[in-house]
Amino acid sequence: MRDGYMRDDPLFVAWQAGHRDDPADRASWWRPWLTLMQETTARGVEVRRARVISEPVSDYVQFEYDITFANVASGEHVRWLPRRMATGIALPGNDFWLLDDTVLLVNHFGGDGQFTTEEVVTDPGTVKLCAEAFESVWSRSVAHEEYRPA
Repeated sequence: MRDGYMRDDPLFVAWQAGHRDDPADRASWWRPWLTLMQETTARGVEVRRARVISEPVSDYVQFEYDITFANVASGEHVRWLPRRMATGIALPGNDFWLLDDTVLLVNHFGGDGQFTTEEVVTDPGTVKLCAEAFESVWSRSVAHEEYRPA
């Protein structure tokens, strides 16, 4: 839900310098995370990633958009929701992963976008709030294959 994360990420720094992954050269961009997602989705687990973004997009979000083809290739479903379309959604204050509809892995970032810590949350009320927010975002968002950054 942020417009920028860890701006010292080597992949982002390389992208800023003009590097672009070649979708045809899978060996050059395939990473351990993508292997994990491919193995997970091959077992029949659906992995959905929704990004709430400002438009026009920041350079970091443009970077995310440019490399998302790799997430899709691994089996993830990725959608984009322009922030102007999220006004009626009660959004949690932090990024999270919802696992098996029962556990949240909440990621915390500083004001500069640097990762600070994570926490595991199992409180049913908090899990329900985040699950409902995610479904609201998902239902309003645009599939990666159809979205074009403004």
